[in-house]
Amino acid sequence: MTVSARRRIWGWFFFDWASQPYSTLLLTFIFAPYFSEVARAHFMAQGFAPEAAGAAAQSYWGFGQTVAGVLIALLAPILGAIADGTGRRMVWIWLFSACYVVGAWGLWFLMPGASDLHWAMIAFGLGLVGMEFATIFTNSLMPSLATEEEMGKVSGSGFAFGYLGGIISLVIMLLVFAESATTGRTLAGQEPGLGLLNPDLREGTRAVGPFTAIWYMVFMIPFFLWVKEPKFTGQTSGISASLADLGRLIRSLPRRKSLFAYLMSSMFYRDALNGLFTFGGIYASGVLGWSVTRIGIFGVIGAVAAALATWIVGRIDSAKGPKPVIVWSAIVLIAICTVIVGMSREAIFGIPFAPGSPVPDYIFYACGALIGAAGGTIQASSRTLMVFHTTPDRATEAFGLYALSGKATAFIAPALITAATAASGNQRIGIAPLIGLFILALILLIWVRPKGERQV
Repeated sequence: MTVSARRRIWGWFFFDWASQPYSTLLLTFIFAPYFSEVARAHFMAQGFAPEAAGAAAQSYWGFGQTVAGVLIALLAPILGAIADGTGRRMVWIWLFSACYVVGAWGLWFLMPGASDLHWAMIAFGLGLVGMEFATIFTNSLMPSLATEEEMGKVSGSGFAFGYLGGIISLVIMLLVFAESATTGRTLAGQEPGLGLLNPDLREGTRAVGPFTAIWYMVFMIPFFLWVKEPKFTGQTSGISASLADLGRLIRSLPRRKSLFAYLMSSMFYRDALNGLFTFGGIYASGVLGWSVTRIGIFGVIGAVAAALATWIVGRIDSAKGPKPVIVWSAIVLIAICTVIVGMSREAIFGIPFAPGSPVPDYIFYACGALIGAAGGTIQASSRTLMVFHTTPDRATEAFGLYALSGKATAFIAPALITAATAASGNQRIGIAPLIGLFILALILLIWVRPKGERQV
């Protein structure tokens, strides 16, 4: 059966739709705050003071992200080079999709009051590795989908479609499954799972794992039906030859100034952005005292802003190029981090709020919208600029290297947040290192060409 170009693009969009709940539901808004609740209670049971327990929970979560990030960094370019050498990409997407599903499903088993937190971190790490590697191989299909002039629009629309999926999945979780720890009711005022799940065991919130896995399995069907392996025109090579090609690419980086500067810059700003996504829900839980349900509403606001921004700015990307989008998005994210560091429940930059004031909540909701908008646009334009630095036949290798640049220092943001949080005993101060990472990324962008290596 012949698949039209338009249908191939829509099939490719469906990966973003299918995989987005891992970031939206698990990494940020539902599972991460629930894990923080369970871990905080565990550490308080061991005699920690409440603030120290919150810091310990954040540090534990950060350590898990660090381990997963190192694994991804080590394997991404190697697997990419092997895939390009053999011309096989879809088989890897199948493999890592299985990791995604198994890891997500395993989160169901994190019970309230659990002390074996490491099992939940292992399951979460497996799913995260699956998502990240599947993304590498789906991104590598991008050069075969559209022309250079349409690339920004396709990338932005894909992210917008993915965020829309994240919004819908989050709304379903909030209305049907995720219960409040105090009332045992969902946002709709109902018992979780239409009365089929036990709120005392937090089964509604824990269902986020199986829900995410099922969502992925269902919505990857259009991808596997409509997206086919691009025709391989090169000569297949074995593992040794593929790794030799990767070695030559890495050794050439000092001579390819635009690519090298871009990989270094994206390494820092993506690391900082992931840190902001990862610890945003935990910050809201620990500093502002938000419930999982309220954090979920915050997530809906951020995802709606991201969907609109990536769809609109994707057109700007196609017209003006991805680099200006990346620069302005990073500036907005620096401003957001500054506000978060300077604000507590009681004051912002030393200016006190009235007792019980809702102003800090409103400010953080606004921050959520801006994080979604700027975070979405910087990611969408980043993969466009990466396409401008590679060719279709070496795209998987290039995106593997891109993943390496995003994960080689993926431990830095969590490690800096962990260290700053542990040293200060304060979750707000723990976010401060992200500002420096964004600034460093902006400096490195000076040497990046707007159209990458396609610019003469």
